[in-house]
Amino acid sequence: MSSPVPSMPRVSPAPVRSSRLAKALKDASRGDLLELLATDPGSRSDVPSWATISGNELLESGQLDDGAFRYVIRKA
Repeated sequence: MSSPVPSMPRVSPAPVRSSRLAKALKDASRGDLLELLATDPGSRSDVPSWATISGNELLESGQLDDGAFRYVIRKA
């Protein structure tokens, strides 16, 4: 799995719009796994919706002990 892609904390309601994630996806090959870490509670609905719309696959989602949200995405 590639290095975690931290979202921009509380800057945008959709952490998937983060330029860091866009760059990570651009640099990734098809089938690569990316880990997204987010602090915005809105990511719980944004990330699954984005994955569906973008054609990428959300493999895991959950909340860490520190309150952050973790997502594992497979690039389509």
